Formats: sequence, C-alpha cells, structure tokens
Amino acid sequence: MSKTTKIVTIVLLVVITGVVGVFAFLSDKDQQEREAAMTQVEKVLNRDLSSNYPGTPREVIRYYVELEKCFYADDTTDEDLEALGMRARELYDKELLEINGLPDYLINLKADVERFKGQGRKIVNVAVASSINVDTFQEDGYEFARLTCSYNIIDEGVTKQMGKVYLLRRDENRLWKIYGWDYVKENTENNTEDNADNVNLIK
Repeated sequence: MSKTTKIVTIVLLVVITGVVGVFAFLSDKDQQEREAAMTQVEKVLNRDLSSNYPGTPREVIRYYVELEKCFYADDTTDEDLEALGMRARELYDKELLEINGLPDYLINLKADVERFKGQGRKIVNVAVASSINVDTFQEDGYEFARLTCSYNIIDEGVTKQMGKVYLLRRDENRLWKIYGWDYVKENTENNTEDNADNVNLIK
C-alpha cells in the first residue's frame, strides 16, 4: 500500500468515525428531548412489560407505586386512568384478576380516585421496603413474597402515614404477580389509629 493510499484510508476512517459519532450524539439528544417532553403518565406507560417485566417482588411494587401515583395525580385524565388501570392489571395475579372483572375494576378505580381527590388528599411520597425486608415463603406449592410500603399522604393539610402490606405470588412463568394487599396503622403527629379505608384501592 502506497503512502498516499494509507493517508486516504486514514482520512476516510476519521471522517466515518466522526459521522457516526455525530449521528449517535444527535440520536441520543433527540431521545432525551422526547423523554423530557413526556408526561409522567407517558413515562410510566412507556415500559414494555412483555420484554421488560420487573425481576423481583420489590421492583414489581416499585413500578406499581409509580402507576398508583399517576392514578391520583391532579392532571390525570379519564383516558390516562383507564390506560394506567389496564397496565396495573398486567401486574396482578390471575386470582386477583378473577375477582376484579375488567368493567367493574375500571368503574371502581375511577370512583376511588374521584373520592380521593374530592377529599383534597395527595400522595406526597411512597417508601418501598428494602430488598432485605422482603419476606419470601412457600405455601400450597407456590412461592410468595411479602413486603411493606409506607405512604405519606396530605389529608386536610395534615401529613399522615399509611402502610400497605403487599403479597405477591410467582406464576407459572416465574413472574412475580400481586396477589393482594392489606392496610396497617395510620400515624399522624397526634393520632395513631386503625385505618383500612384511607386510600381504598381496588383489591
């Protein structure tokens, strides 16, 4: 190979590398701009559960909590709520789906959200239990996992804390699905009481 040919080859490689680099930069920038323009609902629904299902009980609940926050957000429309509800059902165990038929589920979800907003309540923050606090066990031939979430909710100007204990069951595809949940005590600065109806989600 002559010296001239080597120089031409090197120049072409530099040009090609530069073009590829610029293209990658612009593509990444375009993706970031699209994501920045998304609403929170769009961001949550952007996840494809068929190819990117949460791998652990904690990750399932973390994603469910993101859906839940969108349920009760001020700017969530009826159309958004239906899409969010349908996505939430993808996380539910088959037995939970059986006792929550689709038409009734969506009607009840909308009613719960309207009641929650009508009472001036807002979800401020949700803390999901750490991985080491996930209790796993076997029963009736199934694998189960139990974990707790702590919800901080503004209710009539007062921040209250509500706990929910989630129970998940592993299905035949080894995916963790939400089997059900229950409520624990609510705490305020001056009050501690049983509360099974603070955020009456569909179950």
